[in-house]
Amino acid sequence: MGTPHTGALLAIGTEKGLFLATSTDDRRGWQVSGPHFPMTAVYAVAIDKRRAVPRLLASVASSHYGPSVATSDDLGRTWSEPEQPPVAFPADTGATLERVWQLTPASAAEPDVVYAGSQPSALFRSTDGGASFELVRPLWEHPHRPQWEAGFGGQAIHTVLPDPRDQAALLVAMSTGGVYRSADAGASWAPGNTGIRAYFLPDEWPEFGQCVHKVARDAVDPDRLYAQNHHGVYRSDDAGATWSSIADGLPSDFGFPIAAHPHRSGVIYTFPLVADSRRFPVDDRCRVFRSADAGATWQPLTAGLPQHPYYPAVLRDALTTDDASTAGVYFGTRSGDVFASRDEGDSWQPVATGLPDVLCVRAAVV
Repeated sequence: MGTPHTGALLAIGTEKGLFLATSTDDRRGWQVSGPHFPMTAVYAVAIDKRRAVPRLLASVASSHYGPSVATSDDLGRTWSEPEQPPVAFPADTGATLERVWQLTPASAAEPDVVYAGSQPSALFRSTDGGASFELVRPLWEHPHRPQWEAGFGGQAIHTVLPDPRDQAALLVAMSTGGVYRSADAGASWAPGNTGIRAYFLPDEWPEFGQCVHKVARDAVDPDRLYAQNHHGVYRSDDAGATWSSIADGLPSDFGFPIAAHPHRSGVIYTFPLVADSRRFPVDDRCRVFRSADAGATWQPLTAGLPQHPYYPAVLRDALTTDDASTAGVYFGTRSGDVFASRDEGDSWQPVATGLPDVLCVRAAVV
C-alpha cells in the first residue's frame, strides 16, 4: 500500500474501507492506495486544511467495534483513533449512535471546530479538531424531533453547512425532517423548508418532514443554497428561508447528490436518477448535469463517461469538487467506479474501477 504524495488528494469512502487517490501531475494520472480500515464502512470523510498540515477525518463503522472517527495528520500514512468513541450519545438521551454520516470543519475563524452529523439525527460539535465531540442538545431536544422519520437509508443528519461569514450561523439537513437553521451557534433551531415539496405526506407542503437528500452552499453568495430533494431540485436565495424549483431542464428531479463549484457562483452539479421507484441513471446513461446559471439551465456532461447501458447510482456524498483554480469534479458509484474531471466537468477519466460500493468522496489540493 503506497504512501500518498502532495498534490491532489481524493478520499473515497466505501462499504469495505477507505481508498486514497493522489495525483502529482495536475490530476492527469492517479495512484490509488488502500483499503485503509479494510472491511469497515466509511460513510464520511473530511479534508481539513485550516492548519499548517492538513488533517483527514474518516467516519469508520466497524461491525465489531462500532462507529468511530479516525484522524490522520500525514495524508493517510498513519491513523489515530481515541480509546473512547469520540461521538457518543450521553446516557440520559437513551440513544445509541448507529453511524456518523457527515464530518464538516467549521470556518477558518474556528480552526479547531468540527461538526458531525449522525444517525439517529443529531448534531455533534468538536473543539479539538475531531478528537472528541459533544452533542448539540438544543437540536436533539427540539420539539419536532419525535416526528422526524427514517428515510430509506435511515434517519440521519447528512448535511452540515457553517456560514463562512458568521460563526453563529449554521444549517443542517436530514432525511427525513428537512432543513433546520440556527442563528445563535446552535442554541435554537428553526425549520427552513418553505417551498420544498413532500409528495409522500398528506400535506405536501409541511413546515418540516421533507426528505432532503443533500444541500450545497454557493461559494460566492453564502445566502444562496442548492438542494437535491426526494423528487425535487431547489435553490434558496435567502439562506434557506424559502426555496424555489430549479428542476426544469433536468431529465428527472430525483437523485441524491448536489455539489457547488468551489469559487464560481451559480455553478452546480448533480446526477439524476429516473425515480425513487427506479434508481437507475436516466436513459441508462452515465451523465453528470451542470448548471452555470444557478439552475436556470442544465447541460449534460458525458465526455469520457460510459454510456448506454449504465445502471449504477451515485449517493448523496459521492459527488464533490476540489479547490483547485480550475476546479476538479469527482464522483463514485455504487458499482465501485470513480471518475475525475480536471476541467470542471467538460471531460472525465476513470480513477478506479471495481472498488466496493462508494459511499462518499472528498477532494482537495494538498
